[in-house]
Amino acid sequence: MPLTASPADQALLLDLQKLDTTLQQIAHRLANLPETAVLATLEGDSSRLRSRLSSEHGAWEDAQTELRRVESDVTLVETRIARDEQRLASSSSSKDAQALQGELATLGKRRGDLEEVQLEVMERVEGLGAVVSTTESELAELEVRRRDAETSRESSSAELETERVHVVRDREVLAGKVPAELLALYERQRQRYGVGASLLRGGVSSASGVALTGSDLARVRAAARDEVILCPDSDAILVRTDESGI
Repeated sequence: MPLTASPADQALLLDLQKLDTTLQQIAHRLANLPETAVLATLEGDSSRLRSRLSSEHGAWEDAQTELRRVESDVTLVETRIARDEQRLASSSSSKDAQALQGELATLGKRRGDLEEVQLEVMERVEGLGAVVSTTESELAELEVRRRDAETSRESSSAELETERVHVVRDREVLAGKVPAELLALYERQRQRYGVGASLLRGGVSSASGVALTGSDLARVRAAARDEVILCPDSDAILVRTDESGI
């Protein structure tokens, strides 16, 4: 024996379907928030910047190590120059004095060469430090944008969750007005096919968007007004109203 329900009760299913469609849309929006894509892009950018910063830091630290080595060499040469100058000042041997003067000349040239290298390395350290600072600033800016995007996502999620709660509450109230057997059939068809109720408007099923064939329309017309029938294309409960054109 076919399931029966008053046309008014069957019409309730259309409102129930609207609420379920809204819930599906909310779930889709929650899963596809624009901020989520923005955060993924920012994370990719941050990852690339962190990798670049690591390389830049390495080059900067190597240059600093080289500078410390050159500075140590300069200090060593200056210490030897000071020692030889002190020995020269106190020497009474012309031979020793000549030897010390030769060594001082060599050390002076060595100091000059090292100071040129020191200047070049200092400039390199400064340049590499500036590059590191620029990248750190870019990372800091990305971090600000990431926090803003997270805040925006949390706000959007909260708004959608509030909307979802309201829709769920309205659905519970409406579902309580639908006869149990009719509601069970609606839920079963919705779970199986995605849509539980379809309005027949002008001979077209809203769930499938397809016009019923002549034979299908004939069967619908022959059915009692309280008989629950299914859409031949979508398998949703086919709800007939004054808009159905039958």
